[in-house]
Amino acid sequence: MIRSKWIMSITVMVIFSVILAGCGTAASSKAKLVEGKVNVVTSFYPLYEFTKAIGGEYVNAINLVPAGVEPHDWSPKSRDIKNMTQAQIFVYQGAGFEGWVKDFLGSLSPDSTLKVVEASNGANLIRTSENKEEFDPHAWLSPLNAVKMANNIKTALISADPAHKDAFEQNYASYAAKLTDLDARYKKELGQTSKKEIAVSHQAFAYLCRDYGLTQLSIMGLSPDAEPTAQDLKNMNEYIKVHNLKYIFFEELVSDKLAKTLAKDAKVETMVLNPLEGLTKEQADAGEDYISIMDKNLKNLVTALQ
Repeated sequence: MIRSKWIMSITVMVIFSVILAGCGTAASSKAKLVEGKVNVVTSFYPLYEFTKAIGGEYVNAINLVPAGVEPHDWSPKSRDIKNMTQAQIFVYQGAGFEGWVKDFLGSLSPDSTLKVVEASNGANLIRTSENKEEFDPHAWLSPLNAVKMANNIKTALISADPAHKDAFEQNYASYAAKLTDLDARYKKELGQTSKKEIAVSHQAFAYLCRDYGLTQLSIMGLSPDAEPTAQDLKNMNEYIKVHNLKYIFFEELVSDKLAKTLAKDAKVETMVLNPLEGLTKEQADAGEDYISIMDKNLKNLVTALQ
């Protein structure tokens, strides 16, 4: 009976891995697990950075989504599944961001020792207007939510490696201070702008708008590849005119063709507002990170809101 259950568990895992491998849209991560460190697999970029900042030398962090790949429609391949199941900790965003996570967690064997962290747990989440039972998952774009998410990761690291608790606590305190300073910069600079409305290609900035008194109108919805209707485009044109906007914001991991077409029709410019769902290869090679990209976002927002 025990052997039969074990074989069934392995079979389910193999089938799940093959299915996901078939529908993945990017090459599997080449990262490997490392002996002697806490191996943490994260579902996308911000969680990877938070983990590295807190874990320091005692942690081997693996980011599932490759540089330059938009994570909304990404799903893991067989190598990623292997890394996740054999790591000590798996961190995902939650709030509906990763559509594949439920199936992965359901495939874990009952005796799995994997510590699972839903990073957005306890964060101040926004319910969607379309369905009050669902949440906008882009919580990391609030620096104060990022502090809570980083704290969830710290707690898991201490549980997995209590011998280095002091280091994790100190690293967390240092990183949380940077996030708090970032929040203060946003409040100060955006509090002084004459305009408070922004036009964006992707409805990813509700948390940023809530925290700093802004209003967004987007061409697409919560998913960046959603198809806008003719009415959506008409509404955007009217919004730009009514509020005398000079820019439409677009993001780097998704085609900017629609934003540029609409900007041309509305006689405005385009500018980047990065939702930080991932870095481009060029940004990663240049050493960019969550803080530096958020500061660039702030600079662009201040320019657009004058």
